[in-house]
Amino acid sequence: MRLALERAAEAGARGEVPVGAVVVGPDGTPLAGAGNDREASADPTAHAEILALRQAARLRGQWRLTGCTLVVTLEPCTMCAGAAVLARVDRVVYGAEDARGGAAGSLWDVLRDRRLNHRPEVVGGVLADECAAVLTEFFTARRMREQ
Repeated sequence: MRLALERAAEAGARGEVPVGAVVVGPDGTPLAGAGNDREASADPTAHAEILALRQAARLRGQWRLTGCTLVVTLEPCTMCAGAAVLARVDRVVYGAEDARGGAAGSLWDVLRDRRLNHRPEVVGGVLADECAAVLTEFFTARRMREQ
């Protein structure tokens, strides 16, 4: 989660919403990491999770990320939760809950939906206070600038 927090900080420094994600391989080695990049890339799908999953798949030379763990600072949205399911990651670990758009149990529960063919293990609340603080500070500063 510390590596994901570093990616979140980098994204925030670029003016992106500070969310970071890391894909960890079966042996515990970080394979890929990214922060949000929607503003700079003008890409609505450039969430940290999507970018990290893409990098990890390229590195492994296959789209199936079986044995891998997706670690993200904010509970994944429906798009990112769906991507984790499609990538066949074994587990998703997240920090702060997202009551407005979380799809790992807060608003929806895509990751544990029994109708889907793959259900990764879900671990939430890891360094939750730190992860939430990064977002709170970012949005507080943004509101201050807008006044």
